[in-house]
Amino acid sequence: MAVTDLLVIITAVLLNRITGIYFPFSFMSVTPICSLRIALICGSIDCSAWLTVAFTFDRFVSICCQKLKMNYCTDKTARWIIGIVCTLSYLRNIFWYFIFVPVYIIDNVPWFCVIFYKSLAWAAYDLILVIFSPCLPFLVILLLNALTVRHIIMANRARRRLRNQISGDNQKDPEMEKRRKSIVLLFAISTSVIVLYILYFMTVVYVRIANVTYFADSDFSDSTFILEENAYMLQFLCSSVNPFIYAGTQNKFRDELKRGVLCPFSMIPKFSTSRVQERNTLIPYYVVIS
Repeated sequence: MAVTDLLVIITAVLLNRITGIYFPFSFMSVTPICSLRIALICGSIDCSAWLTVAFTFDRFVSICCQKLKMNYCTDKTARWIIGIVCTLSYLRNIFWYFIFVPVYIIDNVPWFCVIFYKSLAWAAYDLILVIFSPCLPFLVILLLNALTVRHIIMANRARRRLRNQISGDNQKDPEMEKRRKSIVLLFAISTSVIVLYILYFMTVVYVRIANVTYFADSDFSDSTFILEENAYMLQFLCSSVNPFIYAGTQNKFRDELKRGVLCPFSMIPKFSTSRVQERNTLIPYYVVIS
């Protein structure tokens, strides 16, 4: 999931936004490269969104479906899910490459790309892509998180009643503390998705209804253009926030991160010890030679 979010930043921010702003007439703006770049951007965004859905479903199964957990929550299943999601995401967006036409043709070289279609098939394809990403992932994440939180709350009530009947005290329960942290994590995920994607949803609907199109010489001070760009900025920010929310809150991830940061420092004493041992083994050798 972190890799796909990083691909979104590389394709959508570095190769598209920064290149388009600071190097507008580079080879990246030639129509075939521009079309390929947009197809990769859409595929990366789809892959990031649906892997987030897959991870949310994995947490839902591990918490709410104990019988299914033993067979589903395995490394083999995770590898298959990741491969299938990534493959379908890029295959579904490969048609973006054929939907664009050049804006200018200078010295027989096509520059930039703009959507141009008149058939209902392309319009239906565009609508299907909007539904599958990000509308459907957004709704599925909210639904799964709501069901998970509901299950945790009901399990906590039953566990509290059982503990009160057995012990009759109100001591802290480590298991309930862990579940409470899970609720906070799920609410953080849902809130971040809602806040960072709600403007994008509104913009996508408005742009398609109003049939807004921007060219290289468009007025970038237009309020609609500013609204759309802010929506994209928040969408890309969501790809940066998700890895920290999902991975940064996990104890094992934090332990591995600390271990990776401290690894170079822990190797210094071992390196010094090995150098001292090597020097001690070489001294008798030079004495014999002399």
